[in-house]
Amino acid sequence: MPTVDELRNEIREAVDRHERIESTAFTKEALAAICAAVEYDIDTNRLPSKSQMRAGILWKLGEIGADDAELADTPFRKAQLQTIVAELRDE
Repeated sequence: MPTVDELRNEIREAVDRHERIESTAFTKEALAAICAAVEYDIDTNRLPSKSQMRAGILWKLGEIGADDAELADTPFRKAQLQTIVAELRDE
């Protein structure tokens, strides 16, 4: 069973971002790349908040009912990371 860090790094690699050695949440740029991969349209000239992008990603994957930033105000949980990885592997 992969760790949260391993899942994050797999997602980073799938969206052409750099793997991180230390344990860190996604940067805005990495979240923007994930948004593009799951076809959640954002303004790339002025990136939305991290919580808005997380909400959009989870909404596109059917994990939450709306792309409401208040529904995603914390970093992704392990089960959510697993859902993202599964989606990115299917592409």
